[in-house]
Amino acid sequence: MTDVAPHRYGFFTDTSICIGCKACEVACKEWNDVPDDGFVFRATSYDNTGSLGADTWRHVAFIEQPGGANGQEGVEGWLMSSDVCKHCTHAACLDVCPTGALFRTEFDTVVVQADVCNGCGYCVPACPYGVIDRRERDGRAFKCTMCYDRLRGGLEPACAKACPTDSIQFGPLDELRDRARERVELLHGEGRPEARLYGADPGDGVGGDGAFFLLLDEPEVYGLPPDPVVTTRDLPAMWRWAAGAALSMAGVVAVSFLGGGRGR
Repeated sequence: MTDVAPHRYGFFTDTSICIGCKACEVACKEWNDVPDDGFVFRATSYDNTGSLGADTWRHVAFIEQPGGANGQEGVEGWLMSSDVCKHCTHAACLDVCPTGALFRTEFDTVVVQADVCNGCGYCVPACPYGVIDRRERDGRAFKCTMCYDRLRGGLEPACAKACPTDSIQFGPLDELRDRARERVELLHGEGRPEARLYGADPGDGVGGDGAFFLLLDEPEVYGLPPDPVVTTRDLPAMWRWAAGAALSMAGVVAVSFLGGGRGR
């Protein structure tokens, strides 16, 4: 699979069937040679990796809910979700990278070239989801590549391959969106009105995500921003303003210089 792909590819993560097994985390680390992130027991949850970062490209969140979970009054429950880089349509990390280390692939995914990254860190605050991070050992940025090497070889990403329940699904993005909408309708029909899609709308603040989710509660419960926006959306206007200010300043300097010359 070396030619340009005819479709945009992505992930659909259906959290309603995630069992929290962490097979995706393990497969991601093994295939991509992602270092051990410490596996620190935080004494707040069964979640031992905490969040996405340079050494955690797939993160399975365990969200324990007291009575009233998922609309069932008085019933304790769990929400589980395998989070990942969203591979945004309008990716601010691409806008701010000065070296070209970040690039968009032929599958319309966003990848960091570690050997080109200079560790400037501009991409870290640019990400509206807080996905990208730098490794303490050398300062370079890392995140999910959607297993770019596997895609080029005609294989699906390691996390999707390892998921035993098909909670993580990979394929052409338009097909995944159709499948996700059908799944939400099915859950609504089964009395789960809280089911909703997150990141599937091309009209949202980042132009839709290449990795989107079916959630069973508000995005904030999963640690996701409710209304993400591309953080560089105002850059063109800022550059125009800066250029205008520079021209105005140059004009003032020129007038002052000419005026001073006539005075002499």
